[in-house]
Amino acid sequence: MDYSHYHSEHNLKVEIEEKVATVTLDRPKKKNAIDFGLHEGLERVFRDLSYDSEVGAIILTGSGDTFCAGGDLTGFYPEDHVFRNSLRSRALNWAILHCETPIISAVNGTAAGLGATIALMCDVIFMADTAKIGDTHVQVGLTAGDGGQVIWPLLVGPHRAKEYLMAGEMIPASEADRIGLVNHVVPADELLYHARTYAAKLANGAQSSIRWAKMAINKMVEQQQVLNLDFGLATEFMCSAGSEDTREAMNAFAEKRKPNFTGN
Repeated sequence: MDYSHYHSEHNLKVEIEEKVATVTLDRPKKKNAIDFGLHEGLERVFRDLSYDSEVGAIILTGSGDTFCAGGDLTGFYPEDHVFRNSLRSRALNWAILHCETPIISAVNGTAAGLGATIALMCDVIFMADTAKIGDTHVQVGLTAGDGGQVIWPLLVGPHRAKEYLMAGEMIPASEADRIGLVNHVVPADELLYHARTYAAKLANGAQSSIRWAKMAINKMVEQQQVLNLDFGLATEFMCSAGSEDTREAMNAFAEKRKPNFTGN
């Protein structure tokens, strides 16, 4: 299958070598922030790779020194169809969850907000020792409704999830390792080597049993998504539509200053 259109249309680079597909978020000048085109590409590429007989494992990483800075606040939705696309993150979560091919995230740098969700929704997470990860939605007056409120409690438990999601702070790789948020923290210059070594092991293993093991465990994640993903997205949208704090956070972001929250 020809995946070249993903790069020209969606800023997603797809390279396949020895049954391992490496998918790279490729907007380095924007720190690989997710705009509508990249979002749409991610919704589709995992489906295509899932059914590609030449692919036995997928590595997801970012170009440059950033994994993904989160949602692009200036181009996340088409301006003329904001409401119609307001629940679009649901499709991205489901695309990752339902991809039968194992997905290994190689977190090469900052993974923030939606970027953190994308990394953590993958099946196995390798993280560079120089990288940071965190769900920063509250810093811009939003809830972690695009999947953070689903995956963080599953990985570290509800109390730790609330601690990090309510504060919205970035945490270093060493802390992510300590709390069990990620599988492996490795030297930055060895990140792709370790991710590829593990991916190759899966790609050359018994495909049916590997895929079915993944999908069986993902039933638990799916149940959690059914329980609260739509509610999380609804609260995120309500914050963006009617909160004075959100408007102040967005203005502060645009003006590159610290927001002054009023509690509304």
